[in-house]
Amino acid sequence: MLDEVLFVCQANMCRSPMAEFIARRLLADLPVTATSAGTDAVDGAAMHPYAIEVAGVAGADVTAFRTRRLRAEHLTAADLVLTATRRQRSACAALAPAALGRTFTLHQFARFAAAAPAGATGDSPVRAAVAAAVRARGRLQPAAPGADDLWDPIGGSPADFRRCAEEIERSIRPLCALIATAG
Repeated sequence: MLDEVLFVCQANMCRSPMAEFIARRLLADLPVTATSAGTDAVDGAAMHPYAIEVAGVAGADVTAFRTRRLRAEHLTAADLVLTATRRQRSACAALAPAALGRTFTLHQFARFAAAAPAGATGDSPVRAAVAAAVRARGRLQPAAPGADDLWDPIGGSPADFRRCAEEIERSIRPLCALIATAG
């Protein structure tokens, strides 16, 4: 059975699908799947054209992707939930309070994962990584409030979307490294 990492943004058209496809590429050799949803998404819409361009450059086939509205069952099924902003993290907590312990902003979890020791153990690689990151949280100073939010490129240029995707990838890499050493 595969562990699941769920990425959440507002409309599931830009940040969370780009994160989903970046994570799929980076986690391809691990027993982990990546999915996405949006707190205010309309089910069945296509990705933003610039997000499609960014994901396509990375080699992803996004032709079948359709947006989906976040539901409680998405949160309860996921082993790790990573949101674009603190606002979306709060929406996830309100929708499925039981998932709060494994729900973080993408930037927040990246800091925790980078500070966590390698080789965490647990019943699954993602759950072991989450436990290690949570333990590392206590050793870190809190970040400035805005530091946990991923900038939304909507309304921007293709270059803005590429910058956002680069920021997403930088934030996903510590997660991948931690999962790769977990068992």
